[in-house]
Amino acid sequence: MAMNTSSATVWSSTLATTRPQRTSGLVRAEWTKMRTVRSTVWTLLAMAVITLGIAALAASTIASRWNTFSVVRRLTFDPTSMSLRGLLFSQLIIGVLGVLVMSAEYGTGTIRATLAAEPRRARVLIAKSAVFFVLAAVVGEVLAFGGFLIGQSLLTSPVPHATLTQPGVLRAVTGGGLVIAVLGLFALGLATIIRHSAGAITAYVGVLLVVPIILQTLPSSFSQPILKFMPFTISNAMTSVASQGSSAFSPWVGFAILVGYAIVSLAIGGWLLAKRDA
Repeated sequence: MAMNTSSATVWSSTLATTRPQRTSGLVRAEWTKMRTVRSTVWTLLAMAVITLGIAALAASTIASRWNTFSVVRRLTFDPTSMSLRGLLFSQLIIGVLGVLVMSAEYGTGTIRATLAAEPRRARVLIAKSAVFFVLAAVVGEVLAFGGFLIGQSLLTSPVPHATLTQPGVLRAVTGGGLVIAVLGLFALGLATIIRHSAGAITAYVGVLLVVPIILQTLPSSFSQPILKFMPFTISNAMTSVASQGSSAFSPWVGFAILVGYAIVSLAIGGWLLAKRDA
């Protein structure tokens, strides 16, 4: 997400005319940055196409092959989780966008104009995080509900399907969107710490996917206690109606842990932002 000089100029102008309402000026400026950068729109469009496309593909495949499934697989089938599979790719994409929201300013040098306009750096990070969280939460919920509705509409009899009124379904769908927003904040915090796009994206993907894959190759007595704390496991439990047993935390407990990750990364990033030169 390239952040050009004109965006920084717009922000400085906005702040100059809104001194009595500095917080609202910061928020408007961050929103101006995000919505005027073309890569933001293209990233979110790609996120929507992939997430909804996977929901449709997964549902169509299961509907066509249902008669070939074993009894055990039929009894353990979770239609809600199936229709939310595409959210994994949304988590990856929103993480990349969260990184670029911060690191792109360091890459182009416009972070200097940002911090010159508002020397209180913690306020800059708070405004940036707030705007990005709202954007990610709205997009995440739209995609979660869209994927669910598309997936369930393609599950024809005799394949069981889910409705939002069934126990645990609304929580799973809503939680899927919230997980996307929180993971985006976690990535933004990593970018504030690392200040380099490639490094922050690598760290994010490593935590989200690489570390769980490595842990799964190790003895379960060692890996299972650690896997419970991994974002991948927490997300899977959050978007499933069926219980994950002792292999994962309960959905909301896991979500609280995920929120903790985001808060810690942003807190460390905010501390470093205040200590380091731009």
